[in-house]
Amino acid sequence: MDALKLISESSMRKEIPAFNIGDTVRVHVKIVEGEKSRIQVFEGTVIAKKHGGISETFTVRRVAHGCGIERVFPVHSPSVDKVEVVRKGKVRRAKLYYLRNRVGKAAKVKESV
Repeated sequence: MDALKLISESSMRKEIPAFNIGDTVRVHVKIVEGEKSRIQVFEGTVIAKKHGGISETFTVRRVAHGCGIERVFPVHSPSVDKVEVVRKGKVRRAKLYYLRNRVGKAAKVKESV
């Protein structure tokens, strides 16, 4: 059991990006296609953070061409290159699943001053 704990701690990311629920973030993801690799950027609002430790994940939602897209990213994944905070959001919930039912300006999150 101790060996498993050591392996999981060694594969954890040293610097965890500082962002919270409601923030608009830009996630840089490494994508491997055959022998080539490139970085794809996914920008949206963080609607959830789950678990903790090695299995910690966060969900990012964006609306593209009228269709809502959600992606779940593991915090400690080697495929997540970096996470940039575009703007801070002011929310009073831990999970923003209610944004799924909203359209247009109603789906916006207030900016923290």
